[in-house]
Amino acid sequence: MKTKRDKYHGFYFLLAVISLYLILFFFCPEKVYDSLKVSGDIFIRIIPVLFLVILFMALINYFLHPKTVEKYVGKGSGIKGWFFAISAGIISHGPIYVWYPPLKDLRDRGMRSGLIAAFLYSRAIKIPLLPLMVYYFGALFVTVLLLYIVIASLIEGEIVELIERKAKRIGISSFFLLL
Repeated sequence: MKTKRDKYHGFYFLLAVISLYLILFFFCPEKVYDSLKVSGDIFIRIIPVLFLVILFMALINYFLHPKTVEKYVGKGSGIKGWFFAISAGIISHGPIYVWYPPLKDLRDRGMRSGLIAAFLYSRAIKIPLLPLMVYYFGALFVTVLLLYIVIASLIEGEIVELIERKAKRIGISSFFLLL
């Protein structure tokens, strides 16, 4: 259940950024103007990506119900969940930040955090670049490297789940457990 603080954290962050810009404007207005110009240019470039994210999230909301998510990538998904997360990570394309909102939505619907970590880690494998990699490094090297990346994604996911279990057991945030 979301607390009131969780519900408005994006709004508070926006207010903090605007306040910081206003304060900095009094000390060096030309740098604030340059910064806002660069931010505006970036925003214009990512508008198409934002539309894709909204579309992807709408498709997730329409097709994936919590029971479906639980079946394939939830607590009881087992090997099937690991296979799905790693395979989806390998075939996923585009900038990684595009995947954050849909993954958060899937996590809110029951996807395991370890599977999210495995998905993100396995994105290091880029299928379109494999022929070029084989050309430069050889098939044996690429095969061993890909195997290590898949194994490392499994280990990474297990570590994330281990940290979360330990944090829940002692009742603290998993972030503070790492400190």
